Amino acid sequence: MESKIQHSLLLFVFLLATCPTVRADAGNPRVNQVGYLPSGVKTATYRTEDSEPHAWTLHKNGKAIAHGKTSAGLSDASSGDRLQQIDFSAVAVTGSGFTLRIGTSTSHAFSITPIAFRAPLYDTLKYFYHNRSGIPIATQFTGSGNTSFASNSQWARAAGHVNNAVNMGDLNVPCWEGTCRYTLNVPKGWYDAGDHGKYVVNAGISVWTLLNMFERGMFWGTTTQFEDGKLNIPESANGIPDLLDEVRWELEFMLAMQVPPGHPNSGMVHHKVHDLNWTGLPLAPDQDPQQRALVLPSTAATLNLAATAAQAARIWKGHDSVFSAQCLQAALSAWAAAHGNPVYLYRGGYDSGGGAYDDANVADEFYWAAIELYLTTRDERYLPTIDAYTISRSDFNWANTELAGLMSMATVVVPFSASRRVAAQKKIIAIANTHLLTQNASGYSVPLAVSEYDWGSNGGVANRLMLMALAYHFSGDRAYANGVTQGIDYLFGRNAFSTSFVTGEGTVVAKFPHHRFWAGALNPGFPLAPPGALIGGPNSGLQDPVALKQLAPCVARPATCWIDNIEAYSVNEVAINWNAPLAWVLDFQNHMAERSAR
Repeated sequence: MESKIQHSLLLFVFLLATCPTVRADAGNPRVNQVGYLPSGVKTATYRTEDSEPHAWTLHKNGKAIAHGKTSAGLSDASSGDRLQQIDFSAVAVTGSGFTLRIGTSTSHAFSITPIAFRAPLYDTLKYFYHNRSGIPIATQFTGSGNTSFASNSQWARAAGHVNNAVNMGDLNVPCWEGTCRYTLNVPKGWYDAGDHGKYVVNAGISVWTLLNMFERGMFWGTTTQFEDGKLNIPESANGIPDLLDEVRWELEFMLAMQVPPGHPNSGMVHHKVHDLNWTGLPLAPDQDPQQRALVLPSTAATLNLAATAAQAARIWKGHDSVFSAQCLQAALSAWAAAHGNPVYLYRGGYDSGGGAYDDANVADEFYWAAIELYLTTRDERYLPTIDAYTISRSDFNWANTELAGLMSMATVVVPFSASRRVAAQKKIIAIANTHLLTQNASGYSVPLAVSEYDWGSNGGVANRLMLMALAYHFSGDRAYANGVTQGIDYLFGRNAFSTSFVTGEGTVVAKFPHHRFWAGALNPGFPLAPPGALIGGPNSGLQDPVALKQLAPCVARPATCWIDNIEAYSVNEVAINWNAPLAWVLDFQNHMAERSAR
């Protein structure tokens, strides 16, 4: 992910028509442009300065099929918009070509169908294959299967960072000068975001989220959507669920980042690997000429491996016992190394070619790793670390991982952890309640307070929806499932821009994410992004020159701090830790559709 104290790049000038600095009022009422579930809550938002309710009409392919009245107008603090709400949940008609009309104002088209989010789920998961390091991205795997789009050679590319020709690569990568005397082979993994860096701490939360999605399905009996052949990836037809194959590509990178035996700090894990200096856009991974280097080990990275490798060990046990054992051994050695080096804190200093991902507090990582190891091994020596920790946060991200541990404790069934599991479930329900309150106070149903539109706010929304979804599983209270639906609505177009924040999903969508290969906005020799990439979204921090110049007045209205510009990395980047929770919540939404159909 691009650093907040960012490298200097040649800024490209775009026509205002392709990068508007003001919000258009097209597509009003604002709707989820992908669609709605027949049995779910169906809400749209109408932007108007009027206070009195308006009459609305629902049309299907131009024919009126339902009508009603909007709510009274209220101000939305985060956007500054005056809004009215349209509730058409009672509509049971299915199909496509629906629009909502108020006077001469018309929404973008949408569908009402139980399969509205099926293809978007696979599109979102295809993101990870497209961003693999160390392997050619082959045309036949770039789409098709269960995705919404066909395979296309425009997205194919040579293997990146494999030490060919100009490309220095991730084979025999040395440590940053003066920090160690060995090299490591770390060619696998996913490129983290718009850059070509690979960061263990962001890999950790992304791997955990995808494996938690799979594990949630195991305990609720819904994993067939990830079975072998579903994702159309090179490993399809190997007898292993495709989701696990995709995640393993990243896990094997994380495992390779561990300091080998016989060297100082053996068992610790290098924090990250990336170029010595920032590269510009556009740039295909195999054309990157920069020297790569391992950044020194950190306790945070080590505990990320301990947690995710322990999680993987129990999940792979029935699929590949050898890999399961390898993961468990790596987790145990990482845990021991972290205990021996509890304050190897990465505070920056090696960030001239990659994001810092500095983390000065690792108590939460110790808690998370202890839970994953306990659930896998049932060894009670991890319980003191678990029981001594007090949950204080209501959200989670790569730097704050305590809720990842809590969510695993609440989900994984281990006989002698029943009381802790129940306590964890109650805590998650309490946290979800706070997010519902915030969401209900938002005119666009966003579970973010005015002060919480930070870097990657859309990923933060998806993370909070995960907590709501689990609260529904634990309580059966439909209010939490409705909260998930309304949060998904926001991401897919029911927002201040009437624009879907997911590439290719909807009528008016984000098109120009900050990405070195999906850089067709800068050079027609490069492709635009395929469908399924969640962009970072509104961010009042404006930590890049383009966003700062074009959006500065937005700070008082943080939900409007976004522009679809490839150079505006602080608001328009993509990242593995944002796509992972989007996949999680779309999988939940599909699960809800299946339950309703039974």
